[in-house]
Amino acid sequence: MKGFLTLAAAIDRVSLFFAYVAATLVALSCFISAGNAISRYAFSISSNAWLEIQWQMFAGIFLLGAAHVLKLNEHVRVDIIYGSRSARTKLWIDVFGLIFFLAPACIMMTEMGWEFFMDSFRRLENSSNAGGLPFWPVKLLLPFGFALILVQGIAELIKRIAGLQGNARFAVAYEKPLQ
Repeated sequence: MKGFLTLAAAIDRVSLFFAYVAATLVALSCFISAGNAISRYAFSISSNAWLEIQWQMFAGIFLLGAAHVLKLNEHVRVDIIYGSRSARTKLWIDVFGLIFFLAPACIMMTEMGWEFFMDSFRRLENSSNAGGLPFWPVKLLLPFGFALILVQGIAELIKRIAGLQGNARFAVAYEKPLQ
């Protein structure tokens, strides 16, 4: 199990790296938004590219940061059943959910997202707005982001199984976010 936990820790570090990328995109998006507003209102200069890069950055923020949110155990879940259960039952619910819900959804979205990206890339799809940006680079974020979530899901599965096997670090993970 130690080798698997080492793998999970490595995956956690990859997710953390992309969380930093996502956080950097938040800051850049704020600066771009403010700069665009200043240039538009103070100098009557604007570009569709400045507007489009903001929504493209939002896609990066969401898709690159989601795996780390899963790692922190801060993702959205339905607490009607989950909230009142014991830590061990929560581990079992997570194992079931990771295997039967998260993994299939991420695999499907990665495959579909790849085709979505490839279609856009083959056509060198661009914005129809004057001065707009190409769409295909941001569309690559869709399969990449879901692949990151899938890989982080594997790390979480490893940690939940370790918790079920009695590893105290992961068995009490519900008192605080998983490490």
